[in-house]
Amino acid sequence: MTEAGAYKDTVNLPKTDFDMRANAVKREPELQSFWADQKIYEHLSQNNPGDVFILHDGPPYANGALHMGHALNKTLKDIINKYQLLQGRKVRYVPGWDCHGLPIELQVLKDMKQEERQRLSPLQLRHKARDFALKTVETQRESFKRFGIWGDWDHPYLTLKPSYEAAQIGVFGQMVLKGHIYRGLKPVHWSPSSKTALAEAELEYPEGHVSASIYVAFPMTTLAPAIRLPLDPYLPTLKVAIWTTTPWTIPANLAVSVNPELVYAIVRRARDLEGEPEYLLVAKDLVERLATLLGEDLTVEATVMGKVLEHSTYRHPLYDRQSPIVLGGDWITTDSGTGLVHTAPGHGQDDYLVGQHYGLPILSPVDGDGNFTEEAGPFAGLNVLGEGNRAVINALAEAGALLKEEPYPHKYPYDWRTKKPTIYRATEQWFASVAGFREEALQAIASVRWVPAQGENRITPMVAERSDWCISRQRNWGVPIPVFYDEETGEPLLNEATIAHVQALFAEKGSDTWWELPLEDLLPEPYRHNGRTYRRGTDTMDVWFDSGSSWAAVLQAEPDDRAPLQYPADIYLEGSDQHRGWFQSSLLTSVAANGCAPYKMVLTHGFALDEQGRKMSKSLGNVVDPMMIINGGKNQKEDPPYGADVLRLWVSSVDYSADVLIGKTIIKQLADVYRKIRNTARFLLGNLHDFVPERDAVPYDQMSNLDHYMLHRMGEVFTEVTDAFESFQFFRFFQTVQNFCVVDLSNFYLDIAKDRLYISAADTPRRRSCQTVLHLAVENLARSIAPVLSHMAEDIWQFLPYPTLYPSVFESGWVKLEKQWQNPALAETWSTLRQLRSEVNKVLERARADKAIGAPLEAKVLLYVPDQSLRQTLQAMNPEDSLRGNRVDELRYLLIVSQVEVLESPEVLQDLPYRAESELVSVGVVNASGEKCDRCWNYSTQVGQSADHPLLCERCVPAIVGDF
Repeated sequence: MTEAGAYKDTVNLPKTDFDMRANAVKREPELQSFWADQKIYEHLSQNNPGDVFILHDGPPYANGALHMGHALNKTLKDIINKYQLLQGRKVRYVPGWDCHGLPIELQVLKDMKQEERQRLSPLQLRHKARDFALKTVETQRESFKRFGIWGDWDHPYLTLKPSYEAAQIGVFGQMVLKGHIYRGLKPVHWSPSSKTALAEAELEYPEGHVSASIYVAFPMTTLAPAIRLPLDPYLPTLKVAIWTTTPWTIPANLAVSVNPELVYAIVRRARDLEGEPEYLLVAKDLVERLATLLGEDLTVEATVMGKVLEHSTYRHPLYDRQSPIVLGGDWITTDSGTGLVHTAPGHGQDDYLVGQHYGLPILSPVDGDGNFTEEAGPFAGLNVLGEGNRAVINALAEAGALLKEEPYPHKYPYDWRTKKPTIYRATEQWFASVAGFREEALQAIASVRWVPAQGENRITPMVAERSDWCISRQRNWGVPIPVFYDEETGEPLLNEATIAHVQALFAEKGSDTWWELPLEDLLPEPYRHNGRTYRRGTDTMDVWFDSGSSWAAVLQAEPDDRAPLQYPADIYLEGSDQHRGWFQSSLLTSVAANGCAPYKMVLTHGFALDEQGRKMSKSLGNVVDPMMIINGGKNQKEDPPYGADVLRLWVSSVDYSADVLIGKTIIKQLADVYRKIRNTARFLLGNLHDFVPERDAVPYDQMSNLDHYMLHRMGEVFTEVTDAFESFQFFRFFQTVQNFCVVDLSNFYLDIAKDRLYISAADTPRRRSCQTVLHLAVENLARSIAPVLSHMAEDIWQFLPYPTLYPSVFESGWVKLEKQWQNPALAETWSTLRQLRSEVNKVLERARADKAIGAPLEAKVLLYVPDQSLRQTLQAMNPEDSLRGNRVDELRYLLIVSQVEVLESPEVLQDLPYRAESELVSVGVVNASGEKCDRCWNYSTQVGQSADHPLLCERCVPAIVGDF
């Protein structure tokens, strides 16, 4: 063979069916079917040798399509679970759904006409809501599975299941029996738009709310004994100045609260008044601000401490009643207003507590629609959030009590479902007395590991400062509070026997029985004919009590033939908003019932925002749909299908402890990273096509220094990846794997290895040693990316060209590292050599740019290093004997040039056009000597020495004739 190009078929080029393109829309579902058919998750979760690991799923709401927040949340959970599976633990992940509550009820009702709604019985509404929830669960379940999420999808927990509802009643019952549940008339957040009480977690505080704030003067009628004498001269025209942002609560005013530790001033108003001058009582520190606001001079006539004002009285400007001045707490400040707080015990938490202390009645003249009742007198029928508010302001002005009105922008609670304002309103509700177990709850918080750590700082004050939990709702679609009321006295019947009876009914038939069965059947036997008449309660439980009982319904469920569950769970993982939601409701129920937190660790993530850091909304048109990332949009050029793995790669790339950004540009960049990892894997697979580890693997002690270094580097990389997963810092995994594939493998080791792999004879130790490294690299790469790039990892494993013991990458376990690979001294040497290689490449690039050489193999590199030890290392790597080509670590292969000369002095470099100098090395580039070998493309003075193969160099001839 003497014709040019005739030797191309003798080169060991890569061979693999592992496609360069992922073709994820087709391939990922195939791999998911493989997992399902082989029952990989089920097998591992049951048969892994390690401990049980439980990440308890916070239930998403069964109301609509999934969004990026769902994708972020569920993928984070799946990454953790799959890592634990690979570590050999029994991972039981039971996905769940929150199925009750107002949003589903509203979805059912929204397309109905008013008369249709009115004809619906509670049971009919519940059935429609149930059907809607179950349909949504099915849709969301298929989407989650398409994300590549593993779990007990055939056995999820649903808060509407009888077994779940019964467990929830059990939690409620334990709290009742421990004295933590009571019924009371207290102000609660009330949504007129939803006609139900709300929990704090059901509120949102949108920007841009503006209230009409008013300054009002209440005429004082009597002075407390301690101040009667000094202040008596001012009494005829002395008025109490208050400020409020809720004018509609003025009809319910029953007191004015002062801070006992503040100094208050009697100020004279400079006004042209007939008769006596007018005086106002206001906090001394706020006199100047109030004067500016009113646009008049206020002269301080006298001062008193707040505590001596107690038991003075004033007259309501709109009603014929006198009320007291009372002492409040440090919530009365001089940050705004007048330092005196209008107090309506029926419309505020602090007001209520002060009212309880002073025995004030709870007046709340507002109905469930937000309209004034007859108790409000002339305002009856007016809506407090609309014309009622204005009517009160006008009435105060007519009565001469209005000092000033001004708009006041501030945060105000809205119903997070209807997006409409709420009110604080006293109603008869059921409460959990957090005070009864607050200290235990705080101790439980301190025993939990919070990731990030500031999660503890966030939830601690929430629990420390929260009021009692209103757990009743005035809706039909939910778990009923299992209480009966005596028809004659109104007293509730709620005890161990009644609760246990209802719990057993719910366990058998579900909570519909509360509406389906006659009252007699709902009552235990002793109460059916005891001479009393009862009615069943109509309140349902707060959905946060539903989901907050999941530890009992799921983690403490009766064991079955699947992997066991355990309580407390190892991890809860949700968005940071759940500190006031599910994390807290789960904590409170668990502590109240069992005295411990339901979780050992809590991880939180931020929200998914668009690329500009804005919240996603349909009005802005910036919503990113996770299914569109996976399957592509209608215009697939504009919105190409990336598959689930690119979405999962995004999740691993972000610091999820804060809010995270996503959009087309970010996804495109991640798709590029995905392709680099895939192409690296393809190269590794392609160069193992004739390699069988049991037959061809080279023992460690027979491998070259370069291969030893690469194994050391693999040990560093995969240890870092392990640490990233152990610490839940998945962005470190992303950075490390990306860097390993691009910098360590593609740009360094594999670049150098091509000569060994392609040019060496197939079975030479030089090639087999390299393949041993590639085999270890590709298997460990597949294992290490499996928690994140699950489909790619499995795809790689399925295309391993040699038999393995494990049908799936997930069955092969976590990365396999050998202690003998650790060689820090060797790594230090090769780190220097890599730096030297980088310096050489810069000069080669300049020569190529100027077309002085076409490719690096056309070059000869001249090196001078001032460090004698390094120079000796380079000389040892640069033999001159005729058998060169057997040496893996030969310098010319490291630099991918045809020849290298290590110089004893730098003088020869001075006149070269392509040279560079650094502290490490001086480099020169010249044209290589000799002719180009037709097979390996290296230049050699030995080309033409073989009569049979005149186009080949001294190392390719033996490779061809089999004498290498």
